Amino acid sequence: MDQFIEIIKYIVLGIIQGITEIFPISSSGHLTLFSHLFKMDMDAFPTFLMITNTGSFLALLYFFRKDVGQLFKGTFCYLIRKDETGKDDFIYVLKLIVAVIPVGIAGILIKNYLPNDPLTAGFALIITSALLFYVYKQRDIQWKNDVTWQNAIVIGAFQMFAIFPGISRSGITISGGLTQKIELKKVLRFSFLSYLVISVPVSLLGLYDALQTNESINYVGYSLAFVMSFVFSLIAVRFLYHYVKVKNLIYFAVYCFVVGLLSIILYLI
Repeated sequence: MDQFIEIIKYIVLGIIQGITEIFPISSSGHLTLFSHLFKMDMDAFPTFLMITNTGSFLALLYFFRKDVGQLFKGTFCYLIRKDETGKDDFIYVLKLIVAVIPVGIAGILIKNYLPNDPLTAGFALIITSALLFYVYKQRDIQWKNDVTWQNAIVIGAFQMFAIFPGISRSGITISGGLTQKIELKKVLRFSFLSYLVISVPVSLLGLYDALQTNESINYVGYSLAFVMSFVFSLIAVRFLYHYVKVKNLIYFAVYCFVVGLLSIILYLI
């Protein structure tokens, strides 16, 4: 019975990871809160995060497969075949790389020193709420069509703060993009494609760390969490990409505020 309950916990955490990785409500904050509530073994948490993040990564890769294929094809044609028609794709890839450099550097330098508890996650969720509310207040602004070099740098600077548990990566990237007056769908595309770029080295490093550790792993639970993460990330990105508008961000802002407040209260009582 205990083993069955433990597997249910992993399934729930996998679903939470899948949804919250895509929606601007912080996967790290929710996983920190729920692992605390479920009294999960935090020693195995980095490996669990690596596995479920890989599920989200594959879901996004599948959803944006045409975009990724076009960017690869255009970049290859421009660099290898000197075909000028692929120049725009090559430039877009460079902008994605520029946008993930800050978060990559921050992750290497300070991620291991960051607190990972419901109190910290709660305050960070409230910050995420404030950012989303600010962007919601700018909903009547006329949006630009393209991501410029300056936009990519600003989005990268915003994205750097996503290493703090409770700060939503998609939320802060969306906020950074919308403050640059970029259309929401273009911000989402840039945000999730930059996530794919940074996820490759992060997943490889996470896999290496997992192979070096001697921690016990619930293989059934981890496998089910991986599947749930993939399925619900795919559902969430389809919903977010096709239906969410800037005016709807107020709902995510309110949600983050409530969950952040509850996280702080649960930690203190």
